[in-house]
Amino acid sequence: MTQTVSDDRPDARGTAHLDKTKLSVLLISILIVALCGIVYELIIGTVSSYLLGNSVYQFSLTIGFFMFAMGVGSHLSRYVETRLLETFIYVEMALALVGGLCSVSLFMLFPFAPWLYTAAMFGFIFIIGGLVGIEIPLLMRILSEHHGARKSIADVLSLDYIGALFGSVAFPLLLLPSLGLIASSFAIGLINVFVAFLNAVWLREHLVSAKRMIWMTVAIFAGLVVLTLSATRITSYAQHHLYFDQVVWEKQSPYQSLTVTNAWPNNDLRLFIDGHLQFSEQDEHRYHEALVHPTLGWSGVPARVLVLGGGDGMAVREILKHEGVEAIDLVDLDPQMTWLGQSFAPVVALNEGALNGPKVTVYNQDAFVFIQQTEAIYDRVIIDFPDPHNEAISKLYSQEFYALVKARLSDDGVIVTQSSSPFFARRTYWSIGETLDSMFPDVLSYQITIPSFGVWGYHMAFANAGGTLENVPDGLAALSVPVFEAAQVFPCDISKPEGIEANSIFDPSLYEAYTTDLKVAPQKGLAGCRSS
Repeated sequence: MTQTVSDDRPDARGTAHLDKTKLSVLLISILIVALCGIVYELIIGTVSSYLLGNSVYQFSLTIGFFMFAMGVGSHLSRYVETRLLETFIYVEMALALVGGLCSVSLFMLFPFAPWLYTAAMFGFIFIIGGLVGIEIPLLMRILSEHHGARKSIADVLSLDYIGALFGSVAFPLLLLPSLGLIASSFAIGLINVFVAFLNAVWLREHLVSAKRMIWMTVAIFAGLVVLTLSATRITSYAQHHLYFDQVVWEKQSPYQSLTVTNAWPNNDLRLFIDGHLQFSEQDEHRYHEALVHPTLGWSGVPARVLVLGGGDGMAVREILKHEGVEAIDLVDLDPQMTWLGQSFAPVVALNEGALNGPKVTVYNQDAFVFIQQTEAIYDRVIIDFPDPHNEAISKLYSQEFYALVKARLSDDGVIVTQSSSPFFARRTYWSIGETLDSMFPDVLSYQITIPSFGVWGYHMAFANAGGTLENVPDGLAALSVPVFEAAQVFPCDISKPEGIEANSIFDPSLYEAYTTDLKVAPQKGLAGCRSS
């Protein structure tokens, strides 16, 4: 005898009889899922750009492999035949854990070995991308049972794209400057697990193991809350793990990561931007004396000076040693950088309060925009930008930029730019010189040794040819007229190689040269140098 039993439990997929309110919860989940997925992608790309440089390369890899992983995840979703809703909630929990921990894990692994970091980076990309790829088809299949395939596809894809927009805007404008990378990943993990919790509670009658899933989401949520509240300490620990010295100040601005360290026994204050050393107290005087005094001491009167970059104030400190200077305009994009030079006591002590003097005016603007818009004429221009390790900085070493600078020079005007290392970045250094040479009638190249950086190079360019170094202030620690004359001599292994091209915004050869220099050992520059 066969007995028929009425079964009011959830059906095999757990999505029977979803009303409009419950379907709305799923639609909202799609929006949030897309937001979280794009933010995880941006976090991994940003961490890799900070630690490895070459942001175009890092973001291209991250985006490309993330999309591939999403495709793999979408393919794998076809093998999920039952309990679609439960699978979606479990995926959200997994995303919360993996995505929430991705940023701090990458920072902690970086100091050990490049291959370990690379393996972890691709691991996070594939896992997070795969999980995100699984979610969307699952939700689409659930909704299609109630709305039909045409409407469900339209709803899911439109909300997915809108969520991606929200995430891509929120990350640079809100999450990164206010929370930083590590806390941002924790916060997005919290959002993921909250979506899992909301679905587990709101749709619990459609789940086979609702209570267990609710408790799991609560446990993960609690763990991520603790991590988020401890984000400052975790970030500090990660920074100590990343830097050898004591971190005394750090700030994630909308533009870059700023970190100041100090080696207490040696009293060596250091500034890092995006993990790259900018100066060391022990030898920064060598860098800034060589940057400033040959240009300020050249023939002519340097009454008005423009400094592009240099928000730490060290270059301005050296400029103020020339009595003929009447006004200094300093342009630095990042307000946090100039705050550091104006208000952070250890840096202010090092730059001798230079940025707070009456002769100095600070502009927090993009240098390219400033030089286009200003009508001022300058006798000297000091260019102190970071190395061209991404395309945004590379444009500040271009023919187009130098043409704008040249238009703002007086008749006897002189500019100088730091130009990276002619030893470690030989083609980069000479590419900058070639670019200047294509725009100015006369260019002078020179190099000095800085212990923190090795051999370092500069280029001076003149509005009109001629002149000499006439005025070097007394009491300089590293620079003198004889030292400057010797600095213009380039040994064979750092002399100008063949095939160097000028850099243009439309043909960014400098960025390619810098990327190549990072991959080629300096010793290879010896080829063809030795005499027979």
